Amino acid sequence: MELTDHQLERYARHVILDEVGEEGQEKLLAAKVLIIGAGGLGSPLALYLAAAGIGTLGIMDDDDLDLSNLQRQIAHDTAFIGKAKTASITRAIERINPDIKIVKYQERLTEANASALLSRYDIVADGSDNFPTRYLLNDHCFHLKKTWVSAALLRFEGQLSTFKPYAGAHDPCYRCLYPEMPPADLIPRCDQAGILGSVAGVMGTLQTTEILKEILNIGDSLSGRLILYDALIPRFTTVTVKKNPSCILCAAQET
Repeated sequence: MELTDHQLERYARHVILDEVGEEGQEKLLAAKVLIIGAGGLGSPLALYLAAAGIGTLGIMDDDDLDLSNLQRQIAHDTAFIGKAKTASITRAIERINPDIKIVKYQERLTEANASALLSRYDIVADGSDNFPTRYLLNDHCFHLKKTWVSAALLRFEGQLSTFKPYAGAHDPCYRCLYPEMPPADLIPRCDQAGILGSVAGVMGTLQTTEILKEILNIGDSLSGRLILYDALIPRFTTVTVKKNPSCILCAAQET
């Protein structure tokens, strides 16, 4: 497909980048990205992916908007308190870019719906806030050979990585990093420990950038590396993550 005059103007700052150009923008317009969670991470993800011209955005969240969400979930506004987050974030996306397709899923990701849903998308953005969803994403994306980019937040800290273990011997899965799901009471949630709102913006924006890089196939993938962010120092630390030969998912598949 060729860019229209309207698209050339809207995405002009992408098009003049040698690493993107018209061909790259066409890839973005053809891409389908599923965002799991319309909260602190999902907000900057949705806004920047929409602004970048991702052709189809799936938004999955079963929660209604609460007043306490607005401290960090910047895609939402006060008028939507008590209403579905998917409806609220859809309105924000449409204000930025009315030309893209938005698919709303007012439900949670489950074992029953994961494979059918994930198979419709090119890449998955994990904006969830719980370990069961991340392990579910990891396992299904592994078998479907789907890339997923995951970020997590707590208090003044964040972490980020890309997972595509199907790509090669140096590309681990989430279970290579965290073999077993931690006990539910070991790591507190944001509603228990708190979160500096802007940290969600930092990590969600970085997460968006990694997704765009994967679609455009530019730069170095974050697969095999984990970024740790501490806002109080402030400091970014990059940790190498290797494939675990004892991983119950990767190792079992290779044998």
